[in-house]
Amino acid sequence: MEKTYIKNLVELNIGILFISTSGILGRYISMPPPITIWFRCLFAALFLGGFIWYKKIDLKIANKKDFKTIILSGLLFGVHWVTYFYALKLSNVAIGMLSLFTFPVITALLEPLFFKTKLNIKQVFLGGIVLVGIYFLTPEFNLQNNYTLGILFGLISSVFYALRNILLKQQIRRYNGSMLMFYQMITVTLVLWPAFFVFDANPANHDWEALLTLAVLTTAIGHTLFIMSFKNFSVSTASIISSIQPIYGIIFGIIFLSEIPASKTIVGGFFILLTVIIESFQSKK
Repeated sequence: MEKTYIKNLVELNIGILFISTSGILGRYISMPPPITIWFRCLFAALFLGGFIWYKKIDLKIANKKDFKTIILSGLLFGVHWVTYFYALKLSNVAIGMLSLFTFPVITALLEPLFFKTKLNIKQVFLGGIVLVGIYFLTPEFNLQNNYTLGILFGLISSVFYALRNILLKQQIRRYNGSMLMFYQMITVTLVLWPAFFVFDANPANHDWEALLTLAVLTTAIGHTLFIMSFKNFSVSTASIISSIQPIYGIIFGIIFLSEIPASKTIVGGFFILLTVIIESFQSKK
């Protein structure tokens, strides 16, 4: 039991580490977020499709209800990504990623409504600590301030991310994680293609390498490992443990983009990291 728990926790954290590269890649890629996300999903779908073909994973969906749920989760995922990348563009890696991580408390509040379980007061309390961390990030509530707008986009993104994760909780018990991600990537690719009529798509030469990394490492591998963790953890637990993601992202931002977080950002990050440590022990119990 001890070895199994450690294995599950390690796999979840590897997925979180890969997903955390989205911060620097979102800031680095020069294209508008809707175009970036379209390319991200297209490349990820191609990679996942090849992997599914190689592994001979069944793509059959049992019934219409499951099909609708998977498609809806893909739409929620697409909105989450677009708003999250706007948060990164408007602020920086630290602000964008940390503002997104209100989603654990939103998940803890919403999950009992979907699965008819009791509201876990401890998880709500831990989510509250995350909100304290967010408080330290906000410079002022002024919609003329890009950092404030970035935080708002991050909060909107967190709601859609929480809903998507909750919807997938039941599906991951019946279907392969790569298969679920594949259908979600196809959904977002189809829905976002009209963005080319609205935004200019002029990728710089360095964008292509970043897009491939975003599609394969961050999306196809990282997010697949994350949703597969729902088999072993509740959505709330996996979400709160994943709150360490901004810490990884900030470190990447310092190394690759020379974005040094302000002292208030560090304080906010401390509160978020604290919830991860506490929840890791709680989930083990």
